[in-house]
Amino acid sequence: MRWKWMLFLLSVLLSNPLANAQNVRIGVLGIFHPRQLDLTSGNVDAIVVTAAGKTFFLQPGSPAGKLQIRASGNELLLRIAGKELRASDIHAAGRNQDATDFILSVPGKIERRYRGTLDLKIVGDELVPVVTMDLETAVASVVQAESLAGTSFEALKAQTVVTRSYLVAGGGRHAEFDFCDLTHCQSLQEAPRPGSPAAVAAEATRDLIITFDEKAVAAMFTGSCGGHTLTPADIGISSRGYPYFSVVCDFCHKNPVRWSRRLSREDAAILSDHREAGRLSVDRRLGWNAVPSNNFKTHESGTEVILQGVGQGHGVGLCQRGARAMAEEGVDFRKIIDHYFPNTSLVRFAALPFQSNWIAK
Repeated sequence: MRWKWMLFLLSVLLSNPLANAQNVRIGVLGIFHPRQLDLTSGNVDAIVVTAAGKTFFLQPGSPAGKLQIRASGNELLLRIAGKELRASDIHAAGRNQDATDFILSVPGKIERRYRGTLDLKIVGDELVPVVTMDLETAVASVVQAESLAGTSFEALKAQTVVTRSYLVAGGGRHAEFDFCDLTHCQSLQEAPRPGSPAAVAAEATRDLIITFDEKAVAAMFTGSCGGHTLTPADIGISSRGYPYFSVVCDFCHKNPVRWSRRLSREDAAILSDHREAGRLSVDRRLGWNAVPSNNFKTHESGTEVILQGVGQGHGVGLCQRGARAMAEEGVDFRKIIDHYFPNTSLVRFAALPFQSNWIAK
């Protein structure tokens, strides 16, 4: 009977998404709609590239140290050391097919360093690079990108838990990867250096996530709530299992971030129901700070509509500005999370029950 018990445990682990939650797949650089990319090593180690049934090495500091990747019809055109190869996709990793440091650049636009493995293919007429990285690397990278310099350590720790919870439970918004590197999911740029505040905060909270009803919460955060947080229902988005609550944020209530904007009547009409989809629609056309938050009042002025608002962002979940203020007053990260996510618990992966529905839907 012992072997049957072992098989049962194995089947439970394999059916539990948590068993495979240590890596996340991030679609990167999509905002540039790239048709060409350059791949080089980020350290002294070679990168192993597999494409069209062939394997070759990108050797740092050599003529074979850079791989140029171009979209060519529905294929990838690869060029290295004067030679060309066509492929449908490529995979790049370390010598043992493990994570490695590499640099991915859009020529003439941007260069970013990542740690993980790279898979790349063409979708439509654009290159789609996907970096698979360790969850904790992703957490530290997001916290580095999403936090202001000088943020108090307890606020950084609260941010790491919120970010990790979202990465564990918030997938499914993209077909080709788990998450993108934009604020549509969570902004992710480069991994912070070891010993940096974001890296230390991630290590200090390693494996901690927010749960509700014994399910992981795809926790959200906002720049400034304007005095009280909103619920997903307030802005027309799904709560995905956790109901959220509108909580008072003392610091933002006493010191709100105020803003004013002039819009056309047509654009203002899109915002009439204060839904996040409408705000993002206007921001995509007029600029990402055209309408800073969903918390505003309107009045007409001739052919225009004036918006008078407070806050920054969608207003749901952790208020980063409020969390910083609480941390500076000596509140620890657990109490900060408890304030913005009432009726939740902080648990480590190993403490979650073995069940296939642990992710909040």
